[in-house]
Amino acid sequence: MNVSTSKTDTGSKISVSGEVDVSNASGLRDAIDAALEEKAPSIEVDLSQVTYIDSTGIGVLVGGVHRAADAGLSLSVSNPQRNVARVLDMLGVSGELGIGE
Repeated sequence: MNVSTSKTDTGSKISVSGEVDVSNASGLRDAIDAALEEKAPSIEVDLSQVTYIDSTGIGVLVGGVHRAADAGLSLSVSNPQRNVARVLDMLGVSGELGIGE
């Protein structure tokens, strides 16, 4: 998994590629935490290059959404590949992650 963060007009964009699983999800959590610490008003996590995500990775995303909301910030997930979107839909977290809004 690779994670990179860039600034946008409205906040931060976290671009993720590869597979997100229990062995590396902490890297995604660290990137989300850093964006939250910077108080970026809007944080987008771009999953367009993620080929697989397990329950640990999904937990990191959901936790990030909750921590952002608690801080008065916005975190959403964008562009999941079809197989990743299907898993998020099956688990019922797509709406919470801001997918399809």
